Amino acid sequence: MLNIRHILRLHTQNQTSSEIIVQTGIHRLILKKIINDFKESKLSFSEINELSDKDLEDLFKRPPENLHSKKLKTLYSLFPEIDKELKRKGVTKTLLWEEYKRKYPDGASSSAFLFHFSQWKARKTPIMRQNHKAGDKLFIDFAGEKLVIKDKETGKEKPVEVFVAVLGASQLTYVEAVMTQRKEDFISACENALHFVGGVPAAIVPDNLRSAVTKCDKYEPTINETFADFAEHYNTTILPARAYRPTDKAVVENTIKIIYTRIYARLRDEVFYSLESLNNAISVTLEEHNNQILTGKDYSRRQKYEEVEKSALLPLPGMRYEFKKQLYATVAKNGHIALSLDRHYYSVPYSCIGKKVKILFTSYNVEVFENYQLIAIHKRLQSPFKYTTDKEHLPPTHRFVAETEADRFLTMADEIHKDVKQYITKILEIKQHPEHLYRICTGVLNLSKKYGNERLTKACQRSLIFGIYNYRIIKKILESGLDIYEDDDWIDKFEMPKHDNIRGSDYYK
Repeated sequence: MLNIRHILRLHTQNQTSSEIIVQTGIHRLILKKIINDFKESKLSFSEINELSDKDLEDLFKRPPENLHSKKLKTLYSLFPEIDKELKRKGVTKTLLWEEYKRKYPDGASSSAFLFHFSQWKARKTPIMRQNHKAGDKLFIDFAGEKLVIKDKETGKEKPVEVFVAVLGASQLTYVEAVMTQRKEDFISACENALHFVGGVPAAIVPDNLRSAVTKCDKYEPTINETFADFAEHYNTTILPARAYRPTDKAVVENTIKIIYTRIYARLRDEVFYSLESLNNAISVTLEEHNNQILTGKDYSRRQKYEEVEKSALLPLPGMRYEFKKQLYATVAKNGHIALSLDRHYYSVPYSCIGKKVKILFTSYNVEVFENYQLIAIHKRLQSPFKYTTDKEHLPPTHRFVAETEADRFLTMADEIHKDVKQYITKILEIKQHPEHLYRICTGVLNLSKKYGNERLTKACQRSLIFGIYNYRIIKKILESGLDIYEDDDWIDKFEMPKHDNIRGSDYYK
């Protein structure tokens, strides 16, 4: 038995048959039989090495057993449950054999147990060669064949992508039709899959599509930045399958073949006019698929999920992921960057003036990064040509000037009249760049030099009634003389312009 262990150690160290023969002096045919028996056992060298000499002898010098014997029939009947138990964390074949031996003292030896289980596993589940632990991985991919929705008005058919996600241990499946494979649709489908299974696996295994992987690499692929942010939000890891290695995601590959029969075929004669109606139909057939008893087993995907995998998943976060869009911009000399989508301007620290920064924005927030460091965060405002400025972002000297300038304008306006001060206050409250607001204030106050304090006061009073706060409206009121009328009687003092299209009062007599 010691010689057999030595031979197998050399074999697992990739020694050739000739080298092993030279080192051990064993006959070529005997060596071939030992190696063949080792491969047939489906055991690793570490598992072989843990066996006692007696068990090792039983394994390599085992007489042919009657597969129809009562003992083996009992053992094989237990394998489906044993296979299910192996999905639980910390459960090993050795532990299960010990439990089996306590229940059946005259049952199979450890080596026979391992041998027959490997034979049953290979025969019953040829597509499940990987031993997936509960809660470990969620395999995702897009089906090669597409489904279609039809436009009600034109009758034109539009192909849609089909997203598939499968939990490794239980094979619980999620299927959703989406318009494209782009990041927005892809990440939304991934999130829906996590909420469908009611938890988060330790890792998500995607194919090397562009929405998931920016750069393929056998050892360290580059994950798409948005998808990585999604994984961070859900506290999981992205483990892309290796390129041209379908066995890395055999679970989802084979599931896709199954849904062609159980979902595609059943929906082939139905017409769908929206993505929502298509997904509603998919969910019905999907539930049947998950509840169908597995071939050669006495349980369904849903049952196995409930019993084994559900409790192994990490909890979902309190909030759903908010998709972030990104842009790049150069900080202007006034210390602001423009979110071109809204044509709104946001401040950043003055030290970043002239630098290129990255903008990540959602429906609610705008985050600005420089060299991977978060330098500013603002509430998103979609008002065009407005400024959102954090005073802390201004240089100390500018900050002092800005504060004193505002006070100076209010003091000057108060010296003219309290209503002028109120009007200047309304201007300073507008969300625009301070320098722009100060120019407006200067223009309004300078009008007193040409029209006098009294007329400027009345113009501000009238504009306050209108609720319009800018330089142009004050100037127009003063130029038109509208400030000299106390009420609406001024309207009658203006003559009606003469024009062929104006009928006049005589027309209605």
